[in-house]
Amino acid sequence: MRLPARRLLPATALTAATALLTGCFTGTEPATDASGSGGKRVRVAMLLPPRSGLSPLSDDAFKLSRWSTAETLVRLDAEGDAQPALATEWTRSGKTWTFTLREGVTFHDGTKLTAQAVVNSLTKAATASPKPRILDGVDMTAKADGNRVTVTTGVEDPLVPQRLSSPQLSILAAKAYRGKTVNPVGAGTGPFELTEVNGTSSAALDRYDGYWGKRAKAPGIDVKYVPDGTARAAALRSGEADIVEAIPVSQAAVLDQDLVTEVPMPRTNTLYLNTEKGAFRDPALRAAAREAVDARSIVKGVYEGRADVAGGLLGPALPWAADLRTPAKRTKAGDPAGRTVTIGTYTDRSEMPEVAAALQQQLQKAGFRVKLDVREYANIESDALAGRFDAFILSRATVLDSGDPAAYLYSDFASDGTFNLSRLSDPEVDKALKKAADTPVGDARRKAVVEAEAAVLARDAAIPMLHERVIQGDAAGVVNAAHDPRERELVTADTYVK
Repeated sequence: MRLPARRLLPATALTAATALLTGCFTGTEPATDASGSGGKRVRVAMLLPPRSGLSPLSDDAFKLSRWSTAETLVRLDAEGDAQPALATEWTRSGKTWTFTLREGVTFHDGTKLTAQAVVNSLTKAATASPKPRILDGVDMTAKADGNRVTVTTGVEDPLVPQRLSSPQLSILAAKAYRGKTVNPVGAGTGPFELTEVNGTSSAALDRYDGYWGKRAKAPGIDVKYVPDGTARAAALRSGEADIVEAIPVSQAAVLDQDLVTEVPMPRTNTLYLNTEKGAFRDPALRAAAREAVDARSIVKGVYEGRADVAGGLLGPALPWAADLRTPAKRTKAGDPAGRTVTIGTYTDRSEMPEVAAALQQQLQKAGFRVKLDVREYANIESDALAGRFDAFILSRATVLDSGDPAAYLYSDFASDGTFNLSRLSDPEVDKALKKAADTPVGDARRKAVVEAEAAVLARDAAIPMLHERVIQGDAAGVVNAAHDPRERELVTADTYVK
């Protein structure tokens, strides 16, 4: 179920950050439609710049989705159930799913949506190296059949429609795949056409009047990447931005409460422990770290109470998890005896360095020697994936890709998971993860997912600390901005600025 948005506490103070705003947006008045219609373009300040040139095969896909420029065959409703998008219906026969395509859809370059275009996009994703997360452990092929596409998996997969809802499996025009990288400019099917990309500084989109669905109310979107949280908050306060992503909790109190919305997220702040080498190869030392972590004090001190203490990897955005969860079997804690560990994290989310500092104190109090390595995410991810840290603190979305947490658990904790920061390789965990992935959608699958979570927690491969709530800022004139726990929607066809 979708949890309701909640307004923040009344503003208590006002601070200035004028110097940080330089270069955020040009001018303080909203830009108008170049056609002269007078409509205001939506100015968006986003947290993270692109990491892979806006390739849909990376996490950048979620920017394309949040800008309503790239679309998928299937979308998810508020309950996480699959609903029609570029495909109008689908049927299943064993390992094969057949999707009927929507008629009258054109890409932004004017070419028609065809079954072969869909096959081309899905095949590029399925054969990419690395594969998009949503396809971890999935052998998938696609074939065209008239106005239908058949998708076949190596084994029966009950989650194929949910997988195809992932922004990383967006359908783009053939021109996007020329060359070594995927270029989404002018290649989507959504209500907004991506027209300009300026590296890691900005992007621009214009309304696409040939859209198959409802015509967008705003004439366009102007995006700036503003990694500094104080600058993002100041952009909202000064009127330089209409919609602001991920306002830090430290800035929430200085903003007008009517401009800020807090949304519980399926996102967990987790301490991943390296089970392959170093101090945390020892299960007893992993247990010692787990016992040393005081998540409640981190929620109170760093997040100012605007987060939920974790009872597991899956948080309150998935309320069924708490109902099914039973205490995991735990290893007895050992004596750290002054062992030195290095914890890595990143600066892109302003709370993360503070969380790292708090953990450093907690682990040192328990007997560890702790070093911190804090960098921008783009400069630290490869080292984290290569296992160069004893531990890594990550804010991780748990149902980001498919609306189902089994994919996240597999990606992060399976022996062949592509985001296995813990370097975990455990046959029993793999067995539990496979069971969860293979169980049909419904109560039985939920039970299997929680059992897989318990297997991970029993090995202390990861220590879930807290579940975040995203804080989004919308200027007074903004109408119908999306407040999406899955972070797939932000500016939709219904969004506009008065």
